[in-house]
Amino acid sequence: MSYGSTPPYPGPPGWGGWMPPPPKPGVVPLAPLRLGDILGGAFATIGRHWKQLLGMAFTAYGLALVAIASAIAIAYTAHADRLDRVLDSDVAPGWDDVAPLVYTFGAVYVFGLFVVLVANALIYASCPAVLQDAVLGHPSTFGRVWRRSVRRVWSVLGAVLITALIVAVPLLLIGTAFVALVVTLITLSSHAGEFGWLILFGFLGAVATGPPAVWLWVKFCLAPAAAVFEGQGAVAALTRSSQLVRGDWWRIFGISLLAYIMAAVASYVVQLPFSLLNAIGPSLTDDASTSGAALTIVITSLAFGLVALLVGQALTAAFPQLVVSLLYVDRRIRGENLAPALAEAAAGPPAAH
Repeated sequence: MSYGSTPPYPGPPGWGGWMPPPPKPGVVPLAPLRLGDILGGAFATIGRHWKQLLGMAFTAYGLALVAIASAIAIAYTAHADRLDRVLDSDVAPGWDDVAPLVYTFGAVYVFGLFVVLVANALIYASCPAVLQDAVLGHPSTFGRVWRRSVRRVWSVLGAVLITALIVAVPLLLIGTAFVALVVTLITLSSHAGEFGWLILFGFLGAVATGPPAVWLWVKFCLAPAAAVFEGQGAVAALTRSSQLVRGDWWRIFGISLLAYIMAAVASYVVQLPFSLLNAIGPSLTDDASTSGAALTIVITSLAFGLVALLVGQALTAAFPQLVVSLLYVDRRIRGENLAPALAEAAAGPPAAH
């Protein structure tokens, strides 16, 4: 279902000042949402639809891993002889020898970066797609979520890329200043005059551009939800997000920041046991009686580590987007009286997708 605009509807009057509680067909009540409703709704969505969310995460990141590994294998196969000559040469290789390697593996790096961005956009699109059923209390399947997400992934990717470019400005400035500072310290300040202006420019530029970048990031944070719920394109979704955030910037900023912190902590807790296993893995292989047993321990440790990394990445990407998508629903309920349309949709059969 697409969450389109709805006319105002006052709802049933109360009896003697008493108002009945709002309907709750799914994970949240169909009324203005409080912090507890939003966080509880996000957790309830994960609890009810974890198969779809984890399935999307494993599929997206798994396909990304296969694509990147294939690109690396093709690049290595094409330049294996040249790479061996460069690495085994006793003399410093010339630019003519190194240039094809730099260009090829640079292209692989750019391709890998793009593939990861597409995978993240697919996860960002899957969260509102899951919430379309979770809010209405309808059952969901991986196939339904996959089709909804794939149809909107390019719009979500465009919105995410534009927002990322805005946020990247202060990050690049502070990174430039940090690198210049490290170079100055390593060279024992012999180039302090040469890099001093760069350090000052980087830090002052980050201070100047940081607050506007955060402000714009919050204004555009509802764009993925708008792209999926309303079928908006990238630019239209950014404009729609800006409209919905207007007048409630600080609340959306605070709840979104809390969601990212909670996701980071949960991801760390999930990955911690596997990190400990990887840390003690080498000592176990030393004590293994046979090489086969040692290899089994290493492979098992790597497999569990990869699973933990995928689960942690899924939590880091999915939980904040579920919270932000519920903020989108909340803003529509508060500003556009979306609740009656949701209640009507919840009473009917699930829409075919």
